[in-house]
Amino acid sequence: MKKLPNLPIGDSSFESIREGRQLYVDKTRHIFQMADQGKYYFISRPRRFGKSLTVSTLKCLFQGKKELFKGLWIAENAHLEWKEHPVVIIDFSELAHDTPENLKQSLESNLAKTAARYGVSINDPLLPGRFAELITELFRKAGTPVAVLVDEYDKPIISHLGKDEEAIKIAKQNREIMKYFFGVLKGTNVSPCLGFVFFTGVSKFSRVSIFSELNNLNDITMNRHYADMLGYTQKEIEICFAAYIKEFAREIGESPDQVKEMLRKQYDGYRFSEKDIRVYNPFSVLRSLNEKGFKNYWFETGTPTFLVNLLKETNWYLPEIEGMTATETVFSTYELENLKPEALLFQTGYSTIREVRGRLFVFDYPNQEVKTAFLETLFHAYTEGLRNRSRFVLLAEYLQKEDTDAFMETMTAVFASIPYALESKRDEAYFHTIFYLMVSASGINARSEVLTCKGRIDLVTEFPDKVFIIEFKCNQSAEVAIQQIRDKGYADPYKQSGKKIILMGINFDSEKRNVSEWESARIALP
Repeated sequence: MKKLPNLPIGDSSFESIREGRQLYVDKTRHIFQMADQGKYYFISRPRRFGKSLTVSTLKCLFQGKKELFKGLWIAENAHLEWKEHPVVIIDFSELAHDTPENLKQSLESNLAKTAARYGVSINDPLLPGRFAELITELFRKAGTPVAVLVDEYDKPIISHLGKDEEAIKIAKQNREIMKYFFGVLKGTNVSPCLGFVFFTGVSKFSRVSIFSELNNLNDITMNRHYADMLGYTQKEIEICFAAYIKEFAREIGESPDQVKEMLRKQYDGYRFSEKDIRVYNPFSVLRSLNEKGFKNYWFETGTPTFLVNLLKETNWYLPEIEGMTATETVFSTYELENLKPEALLFQTGYSTIREVRGRLFVFDYPNQEVKTAFLETLFHAYTEGLRNRSRFVLLAEYLQKEDTDAFMETMTAVFASIPYALESKRDEAYFHTIFYLMVSASGINARSEVLTCKGRIDLVTEFPDKVFIIEFKCNQSAEVAIQQIRDKGYADPYKQSGKKIILMGINFDSEKRNVSEWESARIALP
């Protein structure tokens, strides 16, 4: 059997991928669209989403390496002259930024290496001046416009978040350095020498903080025409990865359709524009198909410690992450002086757009990988010091078996072992939050605050053959909780599903700091 091309796991070099005959999902239609229609661009996407590969592809395009694009959309459909242009690449992940002084020195070294590579001299004593001089000298020598490609532009700022006051001070100083450094690109002497400028990073700081001097950037972060430039679409999964999916299915004894459905559930769901275009996490897809498993590959490459701490500090009601609403101004940008959880959750990839209602955006977890892994991290963070925390993973098994006694015994044992020092206001919201974290982190398909025409269900957990409708009360009774489910007809939307419907009412006692009673009941199917 013919060997399939290797999957480019961890390889963000377009040149390396193409020369090594690794699999490349063709995104050159978008690359050409940018180069053909504009000059200054910015896009933000979560980590490990293909930003560096996009920068590398643009580099090869402007270097005129036509042979690397053979067979791709841009070579077959775009009429290019394939001229060689000088290219300035600034990858902030490779530059020191632990102090403002080191950031300046790293930038100066980067500019000097670029100048030496092209055989030009730069002598201006100031950093912004050296950057401007490099561009004008490159243009003068080559006679073709210069391409400036900036990767991970926000690294000198976001790497200092969530630390002490001194770290925040360094972040602000680095921000000022970059503000004036980037501002050079709009200068009257520099702008005519530029053919293309591209910025990318994880976060999107407001124009006032970073790009006030460079306010002509075309921000395509939420532009529907570029919504699928990074990440894989369903069509790309089915066409480009069909053979890999077949191999995967053969090895685990499932059908290709079952593997595709698992991939969709685990790694699809990211939406970056008003238009409903969804993409898969590319890193997780490549790792999954290579290892033939369904692990939390993307999540394991980075721990969102700062985000978790911010959610705790702001006393964020965690079940609200599902169904969170915000206008674009709230979640699309942020400032060091006013960090908003909505913006951080979206920009870092832990939530995504579910639907758009006029000017209001509704958010949710993009997929099961993010939801399960993120909520497990939150659960451990919110119950630090808890004994035997890992027993929560049994909850999914108990509900699957409809063993509600074992389910509630485990829940009660976990609540009983939460250290007294961790206690906050022991109200219904507190119990709901911990309960929600445990159930969701166990891998159950659980949704909180599910809206119906008569109210909101506290928690719904679904399996292929059954659904649990759970209502919480605090210092009342389980009977009251069950009666509310019945009175408000919470089960009605599920009666035509053919699934068994099990109701659970749970009452928490704030004095005992635990479940005081619970009841379950079944709804007879029509």
